[in-house]
Amino acid sequence: MIKKLQRKFIIVSMAVFIAVLTIIITGINVANYMKVVHEADELLEILSKNKGVFPIGPGGRGQLPPRMSPEVPYETRFFSVVINQETNRIVQVETGKIVSVNRDDAITFARQILKNNREKGFIKAFRFRLQKEGSNVRVIFLDCGRRLDAFRSFLFASIAICFISLILVFALIVFFSNKVIRPISESYEKQKRFITDAGHELKTPLTVINADLDVLEMELGENEWLDDIKKHVKRLAELTNDLIFLARMEESENKLQMVEFPFSDVVSETASSFQALAQAQNKEFECKIQPMVSLKGNEKSIRHLVEILLDNALKYSPEKGRISLNVHKHPGAVVLSVYNTTENLIPKESLSRIFERFYRLDPSRNSQTGGHGIGLSIAQAIVSAHNGRIHCTTDDGHSLLVTVTLPA
Repeated sequence: MIKKLQRKFIIVSMAVFIAVLTIIITGINVANYMKVVHEADELLEILSKNKGVFPIGPGGRGQLPPRMSPEVPYETRFFSVVINQETNRIVQVETGKIVSVNRDDAITFARQILKNNREKGFIKAFRFRLQKEGSNVRVIFLDCGRRLDAFRSFLFASIAICFISLILVFALIVFFSNKVIRPISESYEKQKRFITDAGHELKTPLTVINADLDVLEMELGENEWLDDIKKHVKRLAELTNDLIFLARMEESENKLQMVEFPFSDVVSETASSFQALAQAQNKEFECKIQPMVSLKGNEKSIRHLVEILLDNALKYSPEKGRISLNVHKHPGAVVLSVYNTTENLIPKESLSRIFERFYRLDPSRNSQTGGHGIGLSIAQAIVSAHNGRIHCTTDDGHSLLVTVTLPA
């Protein structure tokens, strides 16, 4: 349990860190890209208002903003193509401000953009914009290669830093998780030790009480008060044994002996002892067990698991109710399911708590069933020790299906 809690702490911490880091890195890079696009569009706006040239000197439309350096017109690489929309004739090609693009390339780019019918966007490393001039249209291209290279360099650097940060933070979280979990671990270990020690301490007085009751019964004969005491002593002894068993199952160092055994035969033998009980209680009991199913596990604990599930189904099914036990094999897994009808309505939201200690779906049946609400907790511990899964479902609220999946 402590290891699971530690893993959950690490997973949650890393998930939060990854989410925050992703938001920050994404936000910074999106803002950086938007800045590149905004600056390019701003320059294209000036060029489009001045027929594909920068206004140098006072008096022209689209003057450079005060925050722009006077060197911008001389540093910027751009070209433009003017095409007559009616005749599709090339009117003008201006490539004097760029060396990497010749006349033919410029015309090819312009025709491709007109064909795609886009007013602005990117083509390769060039940001373009269309500007209508009477029957002509001017396509202005701005070389954003340097800006995009800088953006990509920052993007790759931020991703690399992100991965390095993830590795470092993961190492730190793993290191400090032991210290964070230690108080919980110590408290949990003390709780388990108390349950185990208290259980062993209770066994002796319960045995003595039982022996004394037998002596009193021999002297006084049958007595309803003695029978009542015996019944409650028996329940207390069962609860003590179950708590000790559960504490041992949850100890990480208490590994079960796993061997290959005939799973179908074990389930069939265990179920046969419940057939007579079901018949005596006027309940329908159906078994569908796939033969020749084997499992690598602990036979004793698996037998106990089946007993718990069938006992639970018998206790909480009404008279003339239906109980069914199914065993079948899937690729890589063995599935055991126990179904029973119920008298009272089962709220679906209560199923998430069904494996908690001392939790009951129907607390009003405590005195009738004789259980103490710890059986399914033990079942879950047994399944976990076999690296399996157990869950409960209800379709109509008046039935319960417990499904156990064990690795084959």
